[in-house]
Amino acid sequence: MDDCLCARCARTRETCCQFCEIYVSPGDARRIASHIGRHDFFEDRPPIDARYADQDDDPPWRDHVFQSDGSRRVLKRALSGDCGFLGSAGCVLPLEVRPIVCRLYPFEYDATGLKDELSEGCPTHLVRPGMSLLGELDMQPDDGRRWRDMLYDEITLESAFRADPLMILGETEPATADAARL
Repeated sequence: MDDCLCARCARTRETCCQFCEIYVSPGDARRIASHIGRHDFFEDRPPIDARYADQDDDPPWRDHVFQSDGSRRVLKRALSGDCGFLGSAGCVLPLEVRPIVCRLYPFEYDATGLKDELSEGCPTHLVRPGMSLLGELDMQPDDGRRWRDMLYDEITLESAFRADPLMILGETEPATADAARL
């Protein structure tokens, strides 16, 4: 049992890759498309799980991520329900290409920063004796803070990307310096 926690999770089908609805930021869409060479991995749709729609405790998330019809950009799923990027050893995307919300998991966060508690979704019963959940995932709070900051910077660009859908595909250039860094 010397493989990574995500691989153990993938074998038991208890992963965030099976039960979470993964938001794709404008930067995520561009990074993933650049890496895989296609743009058919996301869709705009309303949340299936009502918990994702209740964002009143995080106004920037509510105001930027959700469109007027209640939909938001999420990863498509395979017919099995799995994330399209889930392989037998976990995510097949390199860490720096994965959606930011995936990199952040299991950190809980909002516009003010990382929360003290971790998500209850990780199967902690698979954590090896003597290891912490973050230790098993080789995650540091500093990484979480950096990724959270990156995510909230990117969600503020949603309106610019919605105004020009070709921008998210990298087919037109962003009008602002902030959007250009994606």
